[in-house]
Amino acid sequence: MNTLETIDWLVIVVYFGVLLGVVISATRRQQTSTDYFLAGRNVGFFAIGASIFASNIGSEHIVGLAGQGAATGLAMAHYELHAWIVVLLAWVFVPFYYQSGVFTMPEFLEKRFGPRPRWILSLVSLAAYVLTKVSVTVYAGAVVFKTLLPDTFGSPENAFWVGAVATVLLTGMYTVAGRFRAVLYTDSVQAIILLIGSASITWLGLDLLGGWSELRSFASENVADYALWRPLSDPDFPWLGILIASPIVGIWYWCTDQYIVQRTLAAKDLKTARRGALWGAFLKVSPVMVFLIPGLIGAALHHKGMLVIPSDGSGGFVGDQVFPTMVTSLLPAGLRGLVVAGLLAALMSSLSSLFNSTATLFTIDVYEKIRPGASEQKLVTVGRLATGVVIILGLLWIPIMPAISKGGLYQYLQNVQGYLAPPITAVFLLGLFNQRINSRGAVWGLSLGFVLGMAKLVIQGMFGAGKIENPAFLVAIADFNFLYFSGVLFLISVTTIIAASYTAAAPRIEQLQGLTYASMDRKAVRDSWDRREVIATVVILGLVAAVYGYFSFWI
Repeated sequence: MNTLETIDWLVIVVYFGVLLGVVISATRRQQTSTDYFLAGRNVGFFAIGASIFASNIGSEHIVGLAGQGAATGLAMAHYELHAWIVVLLAWVFVPFYYQSGVFTMPEFLEKRFGPRPRWILSLVSLAAYVLTKVSVTVYAGAVVFKTLLPDTFGSPENAFWVGAVATVLLTGMYTVAGRFRAVLYTDSVQAIILLIGSASITWLGLDLLGGWSELRSFASENVADYALWRPLSDPDFPWLGILIASPIVGIWYWCTDQYIVQRTLAAKDLKTARRGALWGAFLKVSPVMVFLIPGLIGAALHHKGMLVIPSDGSGGFVGDQVFPTMVTSLLPAGLRGLVVAGLLAALMSSLSSLFNSTATLFTIDVYEKIRPGASEQKLVTVGRLATGVVIILGLLWIPIMPAISKGGLYQYLQNVQGYLAPPITAVFLLGLFNQRINSRGAVWGLSLGFVLGMAKLVIQGMFGAGKIENPAFLVAIADFNFLYFSGVLFLISVTTIIAASYTAAAPRIEQLQGLTYASMDRKAVRDSWDRREVIATVVILGLVAAVYGYFSFWI
């Protein structure tokens, strides 16, 4: 049975027609590798901020975050209140990156530490794309196909894999054709669709449930499952673990990851880059209400018997199918098509951003180092091939994902990011604010941190209840809370970086010009902002504080 009617398909076709028009317009404006990777570095702040938001809020958020809300309430909301960290990107990190004139984050590390840390970060980043962005995003999109078109391709499982492959191919075609400018501009369109679609499902779901008071009443009856702050005894989300791990992952993702930072590097000047980041931070305040709360609404409707969510076989329901089920069950024809277009927009937005970031990382940080002097056309071709390899590896990883985390798609994502982020966050923070840190410290910190993080990931996938249950010490490592492990790994990385740095000579001051806080051009930075940026920052931080204040005591 198909759940989409003719008018739904018409809405989806119109959306893709608009998207195609944007891509065709973007393809006419650039020819060089700078155009391909950074849109000629002349993009305005609105497109940058919308792209930052839309690239982050992919289908894994709409599907996975709603599922997380249904299963664990607001426990993961802390990761969605990272607007304050995007403010850090705008004020603390962007000036370093933009003044250095780099294409990529590994390139920045090379300027600060030398070539070896650049190689390590490039390879780690590509591995991260396979383990998180490709596999998670495609999986989420495939869940949507499985729910919306269960019998179109013979079975729900067939619909899952057809949806996965089809969306990858479609997104790849328009990304390759349109280059980074197409990614930025289509992201602007998709950000609007995302907000309209998700806000609609929130509104209609609340109306069916009986209003906000009914949702609060349901959450109050299940405080242990749905509260924002959990006690230290909570095995999954203790409040101390959240306070430790969330900023570590947030700084890595928002302030040092090529996937996000590349948007600010496409700005025409430093002021525009900062304003773009602040606009993205403002948009980032919304996900709790339009992506996480719908999951809570879905759980409440399911509890009342007003919504049937597919069973997980153990008496519960499949959290990752909450949002697609709400789309098919609650929305009228036409609006349903708009929301499906939003889900496809989310998937394509994340994938298109990923494709371009992958091409940039491999081409600039790996291939160009091996083959200096390669032609512009050769660089673009190699970038496309590298993207294809990462996509294939990500698809192969999808069947392994459930073994890493039993908590749903979004929790899997935070598990893996919690193991990848600490050494990278440590290297960037120490590198920017401590001039004594050198190449040896960066190499040792990145290498040891990555090995330990991947070891935890492998052990967690193989050992524990329902898996291999001996030897006991490996089971203990597998079961060690992922939030606390992030903190431990960050501490190990910081200690290693500092200790290793002091076993070699300090960098020469002239090598650090513009690459550390003490040596940056502060006058140029001061000239790049005025009271409008300050007011925007106060508004954003005030909104984050207000959301925290309300939901800390709402039940």
